[in-house]
Amino acid sequence: MSLPQKITVEVSQLPKLKNPRLVCGLPGSGYVGKLAVDYLIDELKGIQFANIFSSSFPPQVMIQSDGTTDLMKNTLYYCKYKTNDIVLLTGDAQPVSPESEYAMAEEITKICEKLGVETIYTLAAYITGTFSKTPKVYGTSTSLQVVNEFSKQGVFTMNSGSITGMNGLLIGVGKTKGITGICLLGETSGYVVDAIASKAVLEILSKMLGIKLDMTSLNKKAQDTEKLIRTIEEQMGQRPTGEQLPMSQQDKKLGYIS
Repeated sequence: MSLPQKITVEVSQLPKLKNPRLVCGLPGSGYVGKLAVDYLIDELKGIQFANIFSSSFPPQVMIQSDGTTDLMKNTLYYCKYKTNDIVLLTGDAQPVSPESEYAMAEEITKICEKLGVETIYTLAAYITGTFSKTPKVYGTSTSLQVVNEFSKQGVFTMNSGSITGMNGLLIGVGKTKGITGICLLGETSGYVVDAIASKAVLEILSKMLGIKLDMTSLNKKAQDTEKLIRTIEEQMGQRPTGEQLPMSQQDKKLGYIS
């Protein structure tokens, strides 16, 4: 492999899939999306088929569990599942500049076109600055028909603000290629790795995808998040219900996502 000047996609073998949907979860606030997709990869026994390298990722290498190092990358997996197969996208980082984010979104949606993906789901964080034991799941879509179904699925429709980074661009660029885009956003403080928010998003996503998941291991992570939140609340002298932590008025108004 030559050092990537822009974006390099290495595909071991392009899988033949049946009505696939793409689910994306990249690092961001609270790691809400990444935790969820990494869980799906383990639970559904995802098979890796592509790596995406880019010089737009942060200038560092990742240390592996065996002590070796590797360039930062995004990775694609596929899972065979009854009527609709699933493609999962996770990674070490998001691109660090607007231009590279657009280029990465274009590259990923090209892969989606080759695979026949009709719907892209991105999983993200809805930052509130407040700890919540029962986080809400917010949503937006490039399809009004999908939006109109949100209330039946327990999703709170977003009607303002913006979605930053790949979580927004993927569904936006996908729309230009005729691919329906849906972004599900777990309510989170933005201060901790939030497995509770990840679980809330997965519960909604699993219904949309028509899949059954064993949440046992994720429940354990959610309990760990609860313990961490209680510790922080105690240290800050907060009540168990939690008061809102300092946050700029602009951020409160936007409720934006990263």
